[in-house]
Amino acid sequence: QVQLVESGGGLVQSGGSLRLSCEFSGFTADRYFIGWFRQAPGKKREGVSCISNTDGTTSHADSVRGRFTISRDNVKNTVYLQMSNLKPEDSGVYYCAADGGITTVQAMCEFPVLIAHWGRGTQVTVSS
Repeated sequence: QVQLVESGGGLVQSGGSLRLSCEFSGFTADRYFIGWFRQAPGKKREGVSCISNTDGTTSHADSVRGRFTISRDNVKNTVYLQMSNLKPEDSGVYYCAADGGITTVQAMCEFPVLIAHWGRGTQVTVSS
């Protein structure tokens, strides 16, 4: 059974930093792409950052490029999202998601409807 558990969310001031973690289980790490997505109230879920299964290829939304970094440790079965210079518009529920059938990180981030497995999310709130 695939499980994804997010942690690390919280309240931070504008300009601050947070690191989110996603611990995963139930699948072979080197066969799955993993991504971070977020959803703010009244808005649709959007792809933030995605990472490939083995070679570390990444994709980032334009709004976070240069501020967020995604990484993974396939030994620890964990994916991280380091967020810096946070802005109020970064607030929302952040979800970790995984899929073994998507073949590009760009597609994963752009089409979350295609993704099979999701965590329950962690809240990030950035105050101005």
